[in-house]
This record gives sequence, C-alpha cells and structure tokens, in this order.
Amino acid sequence: MPLPAEFHDIAKRVNNWGRWGEDDEMGTLNLVTDEVVREAAAGVRTGRRVPLALPLKEDGVQSGLIPGRINPLHSMVQINQEIFGPGTVACSDDAVTMGLQAATHWDALTHVSHSGRLYNGRPAGTITAHGGAEFGGIDKAPYIVSRGVLLDVAAAKGLDRLPGDHAVTPQDLDEAAEFGRVEVRSGDIVLVRTGQVQVYLAGDKHGYGYPSPGLSVRTPEWFHARDVAAVANDTLTFEIFPPEIEDLWLPVHALDLVEMGMLQGQNWNLESLSTACGELSRYSFLLSAMPEPFKGATGTPVAPVAVF
Repeated sequence: MPLPAEFHDIAKRVNNWGRWGEDDEMGTLNLVTDEVVREAAAGVRTGRRVPLALPLKEDGVQSGLIPGRINPLHSMVQINQEIFGPGTVACSDDAVTMGLQAATHWDALTHVSHSGRLYNGRPAGTITAHGGAEFGGIDKAPYIVSRGVLLDVAAAKGLDRLPGDHAVTPQDLDEAAEFGRVEVRSGDIVLVRTGQVQVYLAGDKHGYGYPSPGLSVRTPEWFHARDVAAVANDTLTFEIFPPEIEDLWLPVHALDLVEMGMLQGQNWNLESLSTACGELSRYSFLLSAMPEPFKGATGTPVAPVAVF
C-alpha cells in the first residue's frame, strides 16, 4: 500500500536533507554543539546518576514479534583458564550473540527507508548483506552527550502508565513540558515517558509490545520545530502500536530517521528517572548515551546515564 498524501505532506515540512550538506551522515546530532554540551555539563549540581538501560539477558524484551531480533545469548568461552601455563593468572572470557536493537538501543538513520531512500536522499540499496550500511551507519554518530529532558507524559496526566491505545500528541508533549517546568531547546535529547516499560518489568513481554502507547505521527513536526537532536522512549516500538492510521506502519520511524535525520531510542527504562526528576523538581540533566561504534550497523545497544 503506497504511503498516503498525509504522510508526504508531513515529510515535506520536516525534511532536513541538505541542511548540513549533501554528504552529511549525522543529521540532527549536528545540533549538539560544543556550547550545548558546555551548558549541559554546567547544569550538573549534585552528581546524582540514574542509569536508564534494561539488563542485557536471555529473557529480554524480544518476544519474536520482530524477525531475527533475538535477545542476548550469553556464553562463557573460558573459565578460570591458565592460558599462559600452570600456575599463571587464570582468565575467564565471555561471548554474546544478540540483535543490536534487542534491548535499550539507538536506531541509526539507516534503520528504515521509504520510497527507496534513506536520510539525505541516499539510495536504500547502499545497505548490503556483507557491508551493512555504507552511509549513515551508527558508527557515524561517534558521540551522543547533551542536555537531556524528560517529558513525563504519564505523570503529567496523573497516571502511572498510559493506556495501550494512547497516541502521544504534540499537546501531550506541551503538557509534559509544562508539568516539568522545562523548555525544550535546540540540541536537546528528549526522553518521552509513557510508563509502558512497567509491563515488561512485571514479566509480561508480550503485553509490553502489543498494544502499546507511543508517539503519534504528528509529533515529528513538534520535534522539528524545536531542533531536537534525538528522541527516546520506554516502549518496544517507539510509536503507537498498532498504528493510529490503519495500514500505515512505522510512519514516525520514517519521518524521524529518513526525513529529519533524527536518531530514535527504544526500550529505555525511565522509571527511576521519573522518580528522580519528581524528587528534585527538575526535569533536565546531562545525558550520556554513547553508541557502541559497530561499523555499518543500523542500530546499537546503549547504556544511558542521566546526571543531575
């Protein structure tokens, strides 16, 4: 089914192709300037740190909904082995097989395509089986450190968790910003809390993935207008699932990643962050969310930390 006219109209309004040059592979991360990072670092007051990653484990969030995206399979390749001879220091080593987007992760700009194109108009065919993403792989995002902002949509509505059929709208984002008394600025990394990760933490991985609240197709324009550098949330699919427009699958992915060149993060655990922000009455912080630099990869695990 072709993408509808409504999608293409939004795409034109948020398109960033050529904004940072025809060869650009970083997209909105260009908005994270040295000044943005200095100001974010200057905001650290107490040193309180809040981890935002889910554990990497075999019984993780993946339920088979997305083919090939397997939870981490961890194995020991040597245990207390004296590899340099008897009586020498003994070593233990591990190996892991996993989908790079299996748990808490960033989607690279090449994670999705539409109409045969990737961000900045590059052909989708530049992704190959052996080389991965020739252009715009996650290795082209060498550092992700900026001012983080929590938009706690659930808390702003007085809820622990949004219902599964709730599409987070621009109005919801405005209300969450007002609730947190925070202004979203250029270069910010915005974290949107729905509370959905509670379903997984309670042991229901299937219920976590479906049905799920998530971002509406109308939110990319909100982020574009504020020059947001990246967005992450606490759901499996990032956008509402099933989709709000019948048979229009992953439109927010396509608008954010392909049209805007804006990284997305999923499966972030924002529960402790919500508590910390409430206790401190402060919804902005220094956020370190460095990607693992897998060359040519379309996504990467990440272990983000918010610092107050």
